[in-house]
Amino acid sequence: MKRILCLFLILSLMPLSLASCARKRETDKNVLKVAVLESAYGSEMWRQVAKAFEEENEGVTVKLTAEKNLEDVISAKMKSGDYPDFVHLATGREAALTETLIKGNALEDISDVFEMTVPGENVKVSEKLTDGFTSTLATNPYSNSKTYLAPMFYSPCGLFYNAGLFRERGWDVPETWEEMWELGDKAKKEGIYLFTYPTAGYFDSLVFALLAEVGGIDFYNDCMNYKKDIWESDDADEFFEIMEKLLSYTEPTTVANANNDNYLKNQQLILDNKALFMPNGTWVVGEMSDAPRAEGFEWGFCALPAAEDEDRFSYTFFEQSWIPKESENKDLAKKFCAFLYSDKAARIFAGSGAVQPLKNSADFVSGESKLFYSVYEDGASAVMGGFAATEALEGVSMGDTLFSSINSVVSKDKSIEKWRSEISAVSEKLRKVKK
Repeated sequence: MKRILCLFLILSLMPLSLASCARKRETDKNVLKVAVLESAYGSEMWRQVAKAFEEENEGVTVKLTAEKNLEDVISAKMKSGDYPDFVHLATGREAALTETLIKGNALEDISDVFEMTVPGENVKVSEKLTDGFTSTLATNPYSNSKTYLAPMFYSPCGLFYNAGLFRERGWDVPETWEEMWELGDKAKKEGIYLFTYPTAGYFDSLVFALLAEVGGIDFYNDCMNYKKDIWESDDADEFFEIMEKLLSYTEPTTVANANNDNYLKNQQLILDNKALFMPNGTWVVGEMSDAPRAEGFEWGFCALPAAEDEDRFSYTFFEQSWIPKESENKDLAKKFCAFLYSDKAARIFAGSGAVQPLKNSADFVSGESKLFYSVYEDGASAVMGGFAATEALEGVSMGDTLFSSINSVVSKDKSIEKWRSEISAVSEKLRKVKK
C-alpha cells in the first residue's frame, strides 16, 4: 500500500516538476549575461544602460559583470563552458583575448544587428552609424562582408592647436599642405615651430589619415593588407614627401622628450605657444587639464590638411563589442547590441565621456567635445582600422618600423629613404604570412 501511495505522489508531482523546468528555461531566455571592461569611463554608465534596457524589455534581467581585469574574470569561466552573452572588450589590449577569439573563429556574425531597428526608435542601426564604421578590419577581421565586432566608443584624432593664438595672430588654419608649409615658415620667424608630437607612437593616427589622403581608401587598405610593392608606388612617393617635409618642421626638443616619462613636455609645447600643431586624440584635453597655459589659450582641433585635389581625413580610434559564438542567448544579445546605439543609451554613455559613433553624436556632448566630435560633420572623412592580422614573426613589427623609427628620422640618424626601404621590407615579410 505504501509503495502504491509513493508512486501516486511521484506521478502527481511530475507535471508540476515539468512545468517548473519549462518556466526555468523560459526565465533563462530572459536573462542576459553582459561582461564589460571597466575602463576610465567607469562602470556606472553600464549599470544605467542595463537598467534602461530592462525597462525597455519587460521581464528581461541583465546580469552585468564589470571588471578592470575582465580578461582574467571571464577567461576561466569560458574555459569551463560558461560564456557571457555579450562582451565589451576592445582589441589592442595586452592580454589580447579578443584577438585570440578572432583567430579561433569564436565570434558570432553580427551583420544582422545593423539591419535591426533600434529598440525604442524607428530607424535602423546602420542608418544611425557614422559611415565607414562597419567596413574596417577592426570590425570585419576576415576581410569579408561580414561584421563580427560592433564599433563602440570612439575618439577622433587629428591635429590639436591653440585656437586662441591663431585668432590673436590672424592666422587661418591650413586646409592644404602648401598652406601648412607657408604657415610653418611664417611662424618660425616668430620663434614658433610648426610641429611636435607626444611620442612616435602617436603617428599611427597621422600616418593612417595621410595614407588615405594621398591615395584614397583603396590605397590605405592596400597598405593595411601588405599588397606587394605598395610602399614603392606613386602614392607612397607623395606620402614620404609630405612626411619628410612635416618632420623637418619639428620643434628641436621633441625627440628627447618623446617617451612615456616625458611626453607631457611635448604636449606642453602647444599650451606654451612653442609649437603650433601636434597629432593626438580627444583624451589630451583631460591629460592637460591642470597644466599651465598661455593667456587666451583655447583648444582647437582639425583634420589633416588636404593633399592636392584630395579629401581631408581624420583617423578615429574606437572600441569594440562582440557576441561569443558559444553564447546561449544570442537573439537577446543582438537586441542589446542594437539598443546601445539608441539616443537613450548614447546620452547615458556621453554623460561619462564615452561617445558612440553616431551621425548625431555631437548632440550628446558639449563644450570642447562638440568641436572634436563635429569633425566629420565639417567635411572630413573618417579612416579606421589597422593592419591585417598575420602569423607572428620574431623581430618583425610593422608598428615599430613604421612609427617608432620616426624619432630617428627627425634626429637625422636615419634617412627617409632608409626608413622607406625598411617599411617596404617588413610589409613584404608580413604579406607572405598574412592570415
